[in-house]
Amino acid sequence: MRTTHVIRGDEWLSSLPVHIQLFQALGVKPPKYAHIAPIMKEEDGAKRKLSKRKDPEAAVEYYAQVGIPSDAAKEYLLNIANSNFEQWRKQNKTASIDDFKLELNKMSVSGALFDMVKLLDISKTIISKYTKEEVYESAHAWASEYDLSLKKLLEDNKGHTLKVLGIERGNEKPRKDIAKWSDVKENIEYMYDEQFLNKEINYEYQNINEKAEIKKIIETYIEKYLDLSDDKQTWFNKMKDLAEEYGYAREVKEYKQNPEAYKGHVGDISTVIRIALTGRANTPDMYEIMQVLGKESIEARLRKAIKE
Repeated sequence: MRTTHVIRGDEWLSSLPVHIQLFQALGVKPPKYAHIAPIMKEEDGAKRKLSKRKDPEAAVEYYAQVGIPSDAAKEYLLNIANSNFEQWRKQNKTASIDDFKLELNKMSVSGALFDMVKLLDISKTIISKYTKEEVYESAHAWASEYDLSLKKLLEDNKGHTLKVLGIERGNEKPRKDIAKWSDVKENIEYMYDEQFLNKEINYEYQNINEKAEIKKIIETYIEKYLDLSDDKQTWFNKMKDLAEEYGYAREVKEYKQNPEAYKGHVGDISTVIRIALTGRANTPDMYEIMQVLGKESIEARLRKAIKE
């Protein structure tokens, strides 16, 4: 069969003499054998071999179901296969993994520990480099098999979805909120008015939590400061103006230097607007979100927040 190398788990090492003898008895040159340590998993403070019977992450099907891209899984496996891969990747950020030279002598002899957190972190980085079109097509392909409600959302709103997926994409520091395709719905559904305006939102405004104060801030923003023709710096300067108007520091450092002089700072004000618009404290860039939503949607969302 012209097999040159056999790479297998180290539990097969004890059978190697028998296999070599079989080749010799048949008068055939044996291939080269390499025995590598199995991938390990930490459980209850102890390490054990990753099991295809106990652990879903031992099966390829698992990665398809949750929507981890194959290139992310490959990148992670190289990470645990060779100790020098991570350094190589730092030095070759855009290179194909095919350019990396895998070396058996740089594999762990004690067994690498499988780390799902690390895998998802790598996946976030890889997806952050996709174009909005690539994210859309990959998420749509996954949803077609595993989440029909997401498939419908994507298909019914393709143009809007591409704008949503384009937020903070292609920047020097792109968004890293998607680790797997099953994350997509949770991370974008608030950007659709039919999803957002027709459901009850739990607004948690954090540092500013008096309803009267929140109402004043939102109403003043709508009536005096909302203008989508502003560039980003002008938009943020207006957010500072709004903060100053209600007794909040224009800069965070000003507040930290003299906290007794202010109610809070501009970050607290922008958080009120962010949560009123999205129902979330953590989102991609708010300026870009507003540009995608449009004025009519923004006003509807802000007025909804005042009422609830």
